[in-house]
Amino acid sequence: MTFYSFELERWQSTWENQVRYNLSESGVHPLSIGELFALTGGEPAELGALRLVYNQSDGTDALREAVAGLYSGATGDNVTVTVGSAEANFITCWTLIEPGDHVAVLTPVYMQSPGLARNFGATVTEFPLHFERGWDPDPEEVAGAIKPGTKLVIVTNPNNPTGHVLSDEARAVILERVQAAGAWLLVDEVYQGAELNGVETPSFWGSYDKTIIVNGLSKAYGLPGLRIGWILSSTEFKQAVVRRHDYTVIGPSPASDYLATRAIGVRDRIFARTRGILNTNYPLLESFLRSFGTLFEWHEPDAGAICMARYRHSMSSLELVERMRAEQDILMVPGEHFGLPFHLRMSYGNEREELAAALDEVKQAFGRMLID
Repeated sequence: MTFYSFELERWQSTWENQVRYNLSESGVHPLSIGELFALTGGEPAELGALRLVYNQSDGTDALREAVAGLYSGATGDNVTVTVGSAEANFITCWTLIEPGDHVAVLTPVYMQSPGLARNFGATVTEFPLHFERGWDPDPEEVAGAIKPGTKLVIVTNPNNPTGHVLSDEARAVILERVQAAGAWLLVDEVYQGAELNGVETPSFWGSYDKTIIVNGLSKAYGLPGLRIGWILSSTEFKQAVVRRHDYTVIGPSPASDYLATRAIGVRDRIFARTRGILNTNYPLLESFLRSFGTLFEWHEPDAGAICMARYRHSMSSLELVERMRAEQDILMVPGEHFGLPFHLRMSYGNEREELAAALDEVKQAFGRMLID
């Protein structure tokens, strides 16, 4: 069977720790452990006293209850803690998808989930977000993609790579079609809490009995190194998930579990930091894009440290970002990795001084490259 590579992750993993400036990330500048303790009011010595035992495989009771408290009507029995939201997506797809199943995916998206669906043998239908609709989907295309017999529908909201939050109308159409098809609904909500306007995106939890939520601490929380994610589901579905979880990583580390519990307890403070970074930095990116006149067109993102910009030039984004890496030692993300040629995913979650310096170099380099 054909194996579909995860091109974006290969690109980032190969180069992100090798370049001078990394503009490929979709989260904000991460917190240090010291900064996290400053927000939680705890003492680092507490972390030092932890025994490095095998942790409770689905997360400690304290962490699962903390996660459940974020969702109306949920309990710790609805929560499976995973090693990042990447593992959450993996074991959810592994649990649900069999060869020959039909899966509908809202795209563009972080391409892990559609890649998993194809690698597990599913037939995948994409229903796209449209630039001309402000990155909302076309209702008729939603209806055409989510058809009778569809096993799973995958949505990311807020969206990566566009930073768009689905309109109420789009949410309603998706839910209507999912319920009519009797499909499972997997919603990745990892950018929830990173909205620039401070209004948290409502979760899909509770909207439909076959809904599965994936989230984690990597993006809005600025804690990617903890590698903590979770699956929120019915208790029945959880039993199927944890049996597969036993075959992957068994469980999270006790240090990550402990720090994650503390982080969720001060999520409002952490989200305030995240939104402060985004609102301080986005004007730098907007100024950069506007400086090229009509070369770029884009929609201001609703959430996340990401903006998908379309450009008017014949050079492919794959060539553009590779030249930027090779010649300027700056890493960026090509639109081709999301199925969008002649687009760039622009990141702006770095420390402000670093972002300003990086964008200045990119501006000069683009000026040379796009004239060549």
